[in-house]
Order: sequence, then structure tokens, then C-alpha cells
Amino acid sequence: MIFDLSKTKSVANTFVAELRDENIQKDSMRFRKNLERLGEFFAYEISKTLKYQQKDVITPLGTSSCEFLEIQPVLATILRAGLPLQQGLLNIYDKAECCFISAYRKVKKSGDFIIQMDYVSTPDLDGRVLIMADPMLATGQSMVMCCKELMNRYKIAELHIVAAIASVEGVAHVKANLPKAKLWLGAIDEEMTSKSYIVPGLGDAGDLAYGEKV
Repeated sequence: MIFDLSKTKSVANTFVAELRDENIQKDSMRFRKNLERLGEFFAYEISKTLKYQQKDVITPLGTSSCEFLEIQPVLATILRAGLPLQQGLLNIYDKAECCFISAYRKVKKSGDFIIQMDYVSTPDLDGRVLIMADPMLATGQSMVMCCKELMNRYKIAELHIVAAIASVEGVAHVKANLPKAKLWLGAIDEEMTSKSYIVPGLGDAGDLAYGEKV
């Protein structure tokens, strides 16, 4: 299943537009906030697919039968760019546990790159719903590697992938390698540069959120 935000009309599309805008990007706090708000939006949309149970709530005037999540999802992200997007999810699933993964592109002298994964910190994921957040789904290699690492360790019940911008190639790679994953995307762009940056995309999300790396 692929949910493409750009195919529906909502104010959330404005968040994506501002993330892309090179002038608004100069305000790093605004950039982080827009990723966070997008995370909140996707958390709400994902919540429609989760399982609930009825519980009675005592009010000052009586009792109301209300719906609660059967189990909180686990919110995962790939450091560092995914932190604001994950925070948006956490604002909604405020009792959720979190998973953090360190993965990055290790560039060779030829200009090609491999995905280097150095660190995973996660709660028990057996039988859990996992929501993996990363702003950019470019080649999809890091997303697939990180998800497969977790799936090799645990029996994950459901996998949801959230990204602000994806490429056609990245979506195809994820679908081929993680066929049961549900994708929640702000927009899908057609092209990538020779260095695998999405076009038109928005640039380097980590640098825009937290400063240019050296």
C-alpha cells in the first residue's frame, strides 16, 4: 500500500511545499517544525489502520465507552535527519517506545557509495507495529537495510515507512525488497542526480535541519 499525500488536497501539502522552498529552508527551526508537523499528519493517517479496544472512561457526570489503541507502535528513525519527523509521530503516539539507527552513505573514491550501519538501539519488536521515519527515500537502500536488520532480529507484525519525499526508484526498491511494508509519502519525484539526490526534492534534510556537516 502506498499513500501519496500529493494526490489528496489538504493543508499538509503546504508543509511539503515549505520544506522544498529554498528561501523558507534558511530558517532551520521552521524546517524542523514542518517535518514534525508532517510526522503528526502521517501519525493520524496511520492511526486509521491500527487496532483498537473499548474501555470505559469515568467522567464527572457518568461513564463513556471509548476506543484506545490495543498496543502502541514503536517509532524508529535513521539518525540524524529523521529526528524531527519521528518527533512528530511521537507527539501523537505519546506513549510509544522508540528505536534509533545510525546509517549513512560511505562514499568510495569512485564516487559510488555503500550504506554503512553502525548502531541500533531498539526495544523488543516481536509482535509490534513498527513505524520507520526518514525524510528522504532516495535509492531506498538505507531504508531496506535498516528494516531488514530489524526484521532479522524480530518478528515484526506490521511495517509502516514514512518519508517526506521519495523517488520513483526508491519506492520501487522498497516494494521489491519489503513487499509487506506500507508507505506513507509526502510526494514522489521522478528523478535523481548522479549522486542519488532526489530532483526536485529539497536538498540534504539533515543539513537543513541541523547544520551542514563536514
